[in-house]
Amino acid sequence: MADPRGFLKVRERELAPKRPVALRLQDWREVVDPADPTLVARQASRCMDCGVAFCHQGCPLGNLIPEWNDLVWRGREQEALERLHATNNFPEFTGRACPAPCESSCVLGINQPAVTIKQVENSIIDQGFANGWVLPVPPERLTGKTVAVVGSGPAGLAAAQQLTRAGHTVAVYERDEQPGGLLRFGIPDFKLEKTLVERRIAQLKAEGTRFRTGIEVGRDLSWGELRRRYDAVVVATGSTVPRELDIPGRDLVGVMPAMPYLSASNRVVAGSLAETPFDAAGKHVIVIGGGDTGADCVGTANRQGAASVTNLAIGRKPSQTRTESQPWPVHPTLFEVTSSHEEGGERRYLASTVEFLGDARGNVHGLRVAETGITERGREPIPGTERVLEADLVLIAMGFSGPEHIDDAGFPLGRSARGAFARERDYSTELPGVFVAGDAGRGQSLIVWAIAEGRAAAAAVDAYLMGSTVLPSPLLATDHAFA
Repeated sequence: MADPRGFLKVRERELAPKRPVALRLQDWREVVDPADPTLVARQASRCMDCGVAFCHQGCPLGNLIPEWNDLVWRGREQEALERLHATNNFPEFTGRACPAPCESSCVLGINQPAVTIKQVENSIIDQGFANGWVLPVPPERLTGKTVAVVGSGPAGLAAAQQLTRAGHTVAVYERDEQPGGLLRFGIPDFKLEKTLVERRIAQLKAEGTRFRTGIEVGRDLSWGELRRRYDAVVVATGSTVPRELDIPGRDLVGVMPAMPYLSASNRVVAGSLAETPFDAAGKHVIVIGGGDTGADCVGTANRQGAASVTNLAIGRKPSQTRTESQPWPVHPTLFEVTSSHEEGGERRYLASTVEFLGDARGNVHGLRVAETGITERGREPIPGTERVLEADLVLIAMGFSGPEHIDDAGFPLGRSARGAFARERDYSTELPGVFVAGDAGRGQSLIVWAIAEGRAAAAAVDAYLMGSTVLPSPLLATDHAFA
């Protein structure tokens, strides 16, 4: 284990400093500065190497957290990197974009602040790339089997990398102009700089994975034809249909889902788009939805120079501490001040949007909002509490309802009760050789679940093609994989 008395000697939770708000609003670089290795080792020393490491319960990937905490404390970073990559293809993504259910499950968190697991994870992988330790791992032999992976988000990339390393010839189909999916086009650079995505894509290419970008399966190539060309198909298209707010005025100009707004901004930052058609500069922006996507919209609007930003949430303001209904080691819903909310704007809770208000030209100019009443029937506006908020741009960030429909008679995928693609516990579908991984089969979830499902689906595909597999499968045939 790490320092046997570390958690007694170092009782405080230390995080790397964030860049000053005034400075970071001037660019799109990551908000958090790299952590000092001495600080990281000191925090790693707090890991208790518990008899039952509940951080494993919190992490779908089964990360070997106590092992790499111990190695970091001992200064054996390259060995720590090997342990990290043993369960996680892309720790630099989870270390930046995962809400860290592992930290919520940390045993130390019972009576002290939890170990800074995400920060240690980030430090390990960043040092690994800086020192040239992260190298391509091409297969030792080829099997002669071919696999198509549709979608290049975290689930698709994880599945593709595992299957390529197993010796299969893998082609990843992506309808956007570059691979990466949500990682590239959905998450702003201030949370995840795109050089991190590009260097992983370069690694996959060097290992032998092939990318077919700008090809939309179902339009440029039928799903049935794809199935005929390949020995197996992995559907990893994500959950991309936005939840709608069907109230009067929804068709007004300036009312839109969050993802097109974020995608356009990311393309401008990357230089592939000259200017965004949804610029928030000088506008009064309202973001509906209190989750991560809503926070990303707040940070983006502030960087674009919005006149004001208001973030509305229909529910109550979460507690700042665990409630009795969310005891350790459950991942709790807590009030969080994200880096985006630190940068400006107002947050309002128990806010139900009743109507979008427009001008004579059909542009939105305000929202009619009422206080939310929580009754036995659910959440509903309280009559008589309405007020009007000024708005020139309204972003609906209420999450996603499921994957886009596949309209192909030669590829009849069914739907689950949750609206995702139906699949068995081994990620297979009723179509022989067709598997579903990530949010496309699970529904909207976390990046750590996407990578875990990509790895598990890859093991299932390998077993289907070869009769058995040696690929690790963190979730295969487990009940919680389909919770």
